[in-house]
Amino acid sequence: MLSVQHIHVYYDGLQAIHGVSLSVKANEFVSIIGPNGAGKSTLLKSIAGLLVPKEGTIQFEGAMIHHQPPHRVAGMGIALIPEEGWLFPQMNVEENLLMGAYVKRVRGMLKKQMDFVFGLFPRLEERKHQQAQTLSGGERQMLAIGRGLMADPKLLMLD
Repeated sequence: MLSVQHIHVYYDGLQAIHGVSLSVKANEFVSIIGPNGAGKSTLLKSIAGLLVPKEGTIQFEGAMIHHQPPHRVAGMGIALIPEEGWLFPQMNVEENLLMGAYVKRVRGMLKKQMDFVFGLFPRLEERKHQQAQTLSGGERQMLAIGRGLMADPKLLMLD
């Protein structure tokens, strides 16, 4: 499903990833562990199209994606739940969840996806009209994961 081959990623000339390779098969769970600053978030951002590797390739379901913009990568079925959550604080829970369903392939499945997320996280349904900024830390994490699941991803990456 996913193949990352020898990628090198830089931030302002400083190398953050040195020749990382990995593969993920369908229905497989993969964990990447390491200390702070080891490049875990950088790797996930590269797969999601937020960073472009200087060297190496990233392939998803047979298509090269290492030079694709993030919206195209998301449209192919890859969702990244960033460590920071990146919620829309002024929007309510339901509005934040709907932002996760912006990809074309799920627009006709909004109710199904919303029911799925509320089934996993009943607390979010209880708070669906509450602003995201007023949620507890755990509720914000549920919301970030729920928003990613709204896209019905083929590959879900949790940072």
